[in-house]
Amino acid sequence: MAVAPVLKYLTVPATAKHTATGLGDTGHGWRPVADMFKADPALTHVKWLLPHSPVRSVRANMGIEMPSWFDIYSFGFDTEEDEKGMRESASNINQLINYEIEANGIDPSRIVLGGFSQGGTMTLLSGLTGQHSGWLPLRDKFKEMASQNAASTPIFWGAGNVDPLVKAQYSKDSRTSSSSSLACPARNLGMGHTTTPRELDELKAFIKAAIPKN
Repeated sequence: MAVAPVLKYLTVPATAKHTATGLGDTGHGWRPVADMFKADPALTHVKWLLPHSPVRSVRANMGIEMPSWFDIYSFGFDTEEDEKGMRESASNINQLINYEIEANGIDPSRIVLGGFSQGGTMTLLSGLTGQHSGWLPLRDKFKEMASQNAASTPIFWGAGNVDPLVKAQYSKDSRTSSSSSLACPARNLGMGHTTTPRELDELKAFIKAAIPKN
């Protein structure tokens, strides 16, 4: 019997027969994107699950409690990471994935993970270290954690050249540290800590190719 997921999430149902699933990070913030994508005739078969990150104290933000997939000790690439928080969130996300597989009969190859900033980080950690197929977290341990499917998993990695938080160098260094484990050129799209219509168009094209309509 499928175990009900711990994470709370929004569901944007498919408008045709449900044969694929997309997962995001902050539910309410990304609902407009899911609504826009589901209107595309080539994506009507996709159900969108938009999980809410847990609320926790974030040390780098003066200890204020806020939605966060893991604690951030300081803003920088060469800093200690909240391994416990990252692993807990990855476990909860993988539980949600397993629920889609076991309860709804969705093939793992028909599930796409996606996220922005911390959500992108959890996408990489969950998708590439799970038993299914931003910046790379736990990079010193990633190679030993990576699943056997990591190198063959298609990845859309968007990066902002002028992002003041997740700096372009973080993405470059992440790809360098994982170069033997996966191949995923980053799309440097000249933006800050945000997305753009151009990036969303490229992402939509990527999803269409990854989980085509049957």
